[in-house]
Amino acid sequence: MLPEPGMLQAYLLIGAALFCIGIYGVLTRRNAVGILMSIELMLNATNINLVAFWRFIQPFGFIPTKPADPFTGQIFAIFVITIAAAEAAVGLAIILCIYRNMEHINVDEINFLRW
Repeated sequence: MLPEPGMLQAYLLIGAALFCIGIYGVLTRRNAVGILMSIELMLNATNINLVAFWRFIQPFGFIPTKPADPFTGQIFAIFVITIAAAEAAVGLAIILCIYRNMEHINVDEINFLRW
């Protein structure tokens, strides 16, 4: 069964909306945990786009009853999820160290790395 042509645009609109919400969160949040959550939202929007393109875009000379390349979009999405998990672990470790030293995680007031 072939996917409907209009469905790709729906997935891309959802991915774009999530990505824009994530960018807004990164630019407006003052709390470091909120910024990390917004970055995770942006990475999840990227995963939606990767899997949507894998499902709906066929390579040159495709067979209509067969998907593009087996699991290509899913493999890229798993790599993005792995990178997001590593980023979250390192980011939370840094935030915990900053909180122990300064007793807040407001990114506007963290300037102890300046000379």
